[in-house]
Amino acid sequence: MLRTKSVRSPPSRADGLRVLVSRFRGRGLARSAYDLWLPALGPSERLLRRWQRGRLSWAQFARAYREELFSDQGVDARNRTVKNHGQKFLLRLLRHLSGERTVTLLCHCAAREPHCHRHLLERLLSSRRL
Repeated sequence: MLRTKSVRSPPSRADGLRVLVSRFRGRGLARSAYDLWLPALGPSERLLRRWQRGRLSWAQFARAYREELFSDQGVDARNRTVKNHGQKFLLRLLRHLSGERTVTLLCHCAAREPHCHRHLLERLLSSRRL
């Protein structure tokens, strides 16, 4: 089962494995607020700043975030066998874990924020395509 929550929301036993999916851990954030930090599943700093400054619509952000998750860039140009620097593996791993136990995806956005990449990630992990 997949859930989403703000990392600032109080932890609950119902959360299961609490996974922070943000490029930034966050200043002053206690390590007890999450069980696992996967910065590779957060949007890039550049993409996040463009969205926060209003330079992208939500639809444009969602499309670009998905492209980032599945793109072969940077370090991957030097690797012929393993592409995507681990994001695809992490996505499959989270999907598998969520089939066996509760996994809660965490981000720094407010608890009720509808426009947060953690919701996009939840939909992607729940979909049949990966």
